Amino acid sequence: MVKNSLEEVVARQRAELKRLLEDPLRRAARACAAVWGDREALDEVLGRMISTVLYCRYLYAVDTNGVQISDNVSRRGVVEADFGRDRSHRPYMREAQPASGFLLSRAYITLRERRPGLTAIQLVRDEAGKALGFVGADFFLHDLPLTRQSIDEQTQWRQMRGDPAIRGAVFHQTRTESEMDRNIDTVLGVVEELMVDHGMHHIMLHFSSSRAVYWTVDDPFRYRLLDIKALTSPDICLAFRKQPYPSNALVPKERIRAILDGLRALRFVDETFYLRTGTLNIFNGIVALTFSCDGSHYVPYDEFLKMDVAFWLGAV
Repeated sequence: MVKNSLEEVVARQRAELKRLLEDPLRRAARACAAVWGDREALDEVLGRMISTVLYCRYLYAVDTNGVQISDNVSRRGVVEADFGRDRSHRPYMREAQPASGFLLSRAYITLRERRPGLTAIQLVRDEAGKALGFVGADFFLHDLPLTRQSIDEQTQWRQMRGDPAIRGAVFHQTRTESEMDRNIDTVLGVVEELMVDHGMHHIMLHFSSSRAVYWTVDDPFRYRLLDIKALTSPDICLAFRKQPYPSNALVPKERIRAILDGLRALRFVDETFYLRTGTLNIFNGIVALTFSCDGSHYVPYDEFLKMDVAFWLGAV
């Protein structure tokens, strides 16, 4: 399966939508130019043209100031609520108009339905070439025939800064020993066992609050919680079905213990800068780290294993 970056997928989808919509909107604009300024005639023309604009919810006409001079026309008929509406402040009216006169807006949240939508607008000109206004076509994203291509997760190290209020107060705090800290060897032993032999593919260890959130391969859509009582009881492994380690996991099972030991080292690295939450997903191979300063890092597991404690004291 071909995978692409998020930006590549969005650009490809927009290019396909433009290809589908540009010609029908241009023809609608030419038809409207002949009756421009006549509300009823515009409604009639838009009613004939909407069937040619695939997946369109509403067609309408606005003047050069962004004021609507027709009603909203849908496939079910005329909706009169928006005649005279000032659309000049809407996102699609504020974008730069291309020389072709056709614009496919960026997606935005609609005012009424509060769902993602987008608008295509086409400049309307009279026979002398004078700009009269625009024909607009509204769409909901969920109506559009998008291919929904797979998106390739970024695999390079990424850093996200956290809450400025927390970062500003970091020197006024010290790590308080949690119950997970006191039982860290048992906790990590249990986690390794569950990940290697019992189908746990994603674990989020909250060191400060002594709990874990996890997902399993046989029920991947639900997360579950392990409290400290469960995490410090190796007997809980008996409650999980034994499963072979997934062959398509990016993280070799032999490296899981080293990753968990790395999380332990970062938990105790410093009394001011320390790990609050550590996450491992064996399928995408990413180790996620959130520190006491609220800064977060997302690191490929092999890079994480190369970084020693001294590195992290400079990075956080």
